[in-house]
Amino acid sequence: MKCSVFIATSVDGFIARKDGSVNWLQAAGNLNTDMSDQADMGFNQYIASVDCIIMGRKCMEVISNMNLSPEQWPYGDTRMIILSTTLTQAPENLQDKVEMYAGDINTLVSNLSNEGYQHAYIDGGMTIQAFLNQQLISDITITRAPILLGSGIPLFGKISNDIALKQTQAVVFPNDFIQVKYCVDYK
Repeated sequence: MKCSVFIATSVDGFIARKDGSVNWLQAAGNLNTDMSDQADMGFNQYIASVDCIIMGRKCMEVISNMNLSPEQWPYGDTRMIILSTTLTQAPENLQDKVEMYAGDINTLVSNLSNEGYQHAYIDGGMTIQAFLNQQLISDITITRAPILLGSGIPLFGKISNDIALKQTQAVVFPNDFIQVKYCVDYK
């Protein structure tokens, strides 16, 4: 099963402020530019390519705190699995949208593959790091917002070994965001 990442960061590599907020994403870049058919910067096309989502607890909590209406929910009916060793139940506003998982990620990926799932979207800093350390991520798309936060929650933390990334594509959007897609090479 393919596991991939599609995430936004500040130029200095943070995915959120220390409190988990991502409100800086709506304020970054040229807000007055016409994004036309690129308004989602490829997210809708990407999300249409996945058949399940594996997300960390903290990431889920940020989404839960947004209190998205059904019309705002960006994941459609895609199966969403939340990794947590501390929570056994999802927040009330997400209980019909997510399922909790506390086991081994290799077992999870194997089980999903055996169930016929082919492409998992991996989200959340610690979750992405864990999947990288288990050599489960095949490609990473990072959209860098033109803002420096100075501190926050980094996308990447401790990894077991050097991981080579091979650039496959780079796009500069009219709002000054830059998106780079990499293939992961564990050698």
